[in-house]
Amino acid sequence: MKKIYPFLFLFLYLSAYSFACTNLIVTKGASKNGSAFLVYLNDGEWHPHLGITLAANHNINDSLVFKSLSGLKFKIHQAAHTYRKTGILMNEYQLALGETTFEGRKELWDKNLPIKYWDLMGLTLQRAKTAREAIKVMTSLVEEYGYGSEGESFSIADPSEAWLLEMIGTGGKGGAVWVAIRIPDGTISAHANHSRIGTFPLNDPENCIYSKNVIELAIEKGYYSKNSAEPFRFNNTYDPPSPAHLKYTETRVWSIFRRAAPSQNFSSDYHRGYPNAERYPLYIKPDKKLDLIDVFSLIRDHYEGTDFDMTKGVSAGPFGNPNRVRPLEWTENGEKYSWERPVSTPQTAYSYVAQLRSFMPNNFALAWFSFDDTYTNCYFPFYISSTEIPESYTTGDINHFNRESMWWAFNFVSNFANICYQPMVNDVKIVQQKLENLFIEQQDSVEQLALKATKEERIKELTNFSHSSGNLVHKEWIKLGDFLVMKYNDGYEKDEKGRIRSKGYSEEWLKKVANREGEKYILEK
Repeated sequence: MKKIYPFLFLFLYLSAYSFACTNLIVTKGASKNGSAFLVYLNDGEWHPHLGITLAANHNINDSLVFKSLSGLKFKIHQAAHTYRKTGILMNEYQLALGETTFEGRKELWDKNLPIKYWDLMGLTLQRAKTAREAIKVMTSLVEEYGYGSEGESFSIADPSEAWLLEMIGTGGKGGAVWVAIRIPDGTISAHANHSRIGTFPLNDPENCIYSKNVIELAIEKGYYSKNSAEPFRFNNTYDPPSPAHLKYTETRVWSIFRRAAPSQNFSSDYHRGYPNAERYPLYIKPDKKLDLIDVFSLIRDHYEGTDFDMTKGVSAGPFGNPNRVRPLEWTENGEKYSWERPVSTPQTAYSYVAQLRSFMPNNFALAWFSFDDTYTNCYFPFYISSTEIPESYTTGDINHFNRESMWWAFNFVSNFANICYQPMVNDVKIVQQKLENLFIEQQDSVEQLALKATKEERIKELTNFSHSSGNLVHKEWIKLGDFLVMKYNDGYEKDEKGRIRSKGYSEEWLKKVANREGEKYILEK
């Protein structure tokens, strides 16, 4: 077992590594059992570790030192007491955060200011108990010390409320420009690297809060005219869309919404960049209330069954592989092209699903956590009160392959499946669903037992469940990797009795080969 020590674990949040993230918010009224969910996919090629920073008391005269992206050092005041948290994800009061970078107006990014978005999230989890408190902490910190990141959308949720906060710098004037909107209970929301807040109410502080300079700065910079016949839209002003940007970002929002509410028939026109297309709403009511398995499913998506299905066509190869190597854009004969950017991608470093429950004590704060591609990973229940962490989730680095690292175990299976994608992924799904269903089935009995225990015994029960679950995932994924190597060897596939079978390519793929370059392979002329 890996014991938890009172320091921040390795979370290398360099902005270059996390430009491509996806978030989903499910309010408690939109879920089957009254749990709220916040989902955060952090995409980037780096090897994170799972860890805990303990709660602590501090001398309020102490200072924290932060460095701006340009290398300048700043002192930020310390809080008298800081709360227990895991990374920049969740704290002991069931406050959960997520983010997606929208970049926006580059001239507003002041790299000389100290607080980057990941600093802001970490500080907030240590200083706030609720979503509303979190917004106050975040906006107060950037007002006092300045915001040193590009445009950012933050998901903020507690067991009772969920908010979307969007923020961008001021281009050297200090502070930040921001607006926060409450996501109504009974709805869901999603965002993916594009500012999502358009028009917003100016006189509804219960549901919308904003910086005093939000419109003023736009007028000063020439982004918006106070004489405009068009209403002020935060997203159009601070993150002007282009067809390429919409394709990269809003396709993910569209796909989550269309799957959660197929009855609403969301058009693809907006994410394809058609002029005057209707924007997707900030939040929607799903066709049915969602449970945890539904949430897992929504973030496992390559646009299957749509016109943009990445498992179909020549680019998917003979085995329906949806994964595309970077860069996603290229130019040929003067024309610009780009692959689709799906919700599920091999470039995901980690993801988590916060399960926020007003009907459970705070020391049951729970994050379903995993590394790597959401389509081929497996979530395990990690309680923030846990005193120990599975070793495989704290081990390894990106420059050395290590089977003892859970990140590498997932990464190996994900990469090996590229050889013969659809058949291999079917085998991966069997193990994935078996384990996740097992953990969900065990969750209630473990928690009911823990509710009856003393505080010390409760923490022990939850720790043991988390630890054993994480260890089981690691053990099963090592076995799964070995199994795939054995079963899919040298282009053959073994059946359940170990007999070697030659599956070959699909008729659809062979027809494409014959039609495109059949002259090279024809046997008789």
